[in-house]
Amino acid sequence: MALGAAAGQDLAAGKLIVAKPELGDPNFAESVILLIDYDKDKGAVGLILNRRTKVPISRVFPELKAPVSDPVFLGGPVETDAAQALMRASSKPADANHVFADVYATGKKDVIDKSIAAGAKASRFRIYVGYGGWAPGQLEHETELGAWAVIRATPEVVFDDDPDSLWMRMNRATDTRIALLTSR
Repeated sequence: MALGAAAGQDLAAGKLIVAKPELGDPNFAESVILLIDYDKDKGAVGLILNRRTKVPISRVFPELKAPVSDPVFLGGPVETDAAQALMRASSKPADANHVFADVYATGKKDVIDKSIAAGAKASRFRIYVGYGGWAPGQLEHETELGAWAVIRATPEVVFDDDPDSLWMRMNRATDTRIALLTSR
């Protein structure tokens, strides 16, 4: 229980939450989520990083006439008719929110359109439909119950080139970290 309480205190934008196998919510089973917004008093918003769809970006944004075959990701069960993007940039793009390091999030259509038109690569730009959202105290409670492991994000994990195996690899890494902490 102490590990969960400590992890709950670590929640912040730019952290990853990794669903533990015991998590009962099918919307988030086997998911790795990047928290893009976190406020203890307002709640949390995150994007599922490992739910790649078979829908190409070009089908979601046909007006751009860009032959982008990179897939769209399912970011979560809330507002699945709205798109958001995660992008890496050396300086803050206009109308984007800093998440951590050189990773930014935006839901602004013109920013997304410009990035797609500029030929942004999947290693630096991804589109998500929907998001995960938690009311104030909800994610902290779920973390204390052991439903989530909280770990530091890296841009390499956020833009991992094998998102389909991400949960398995991250879950194994969190289990190893917990085993090392409890053996001390």
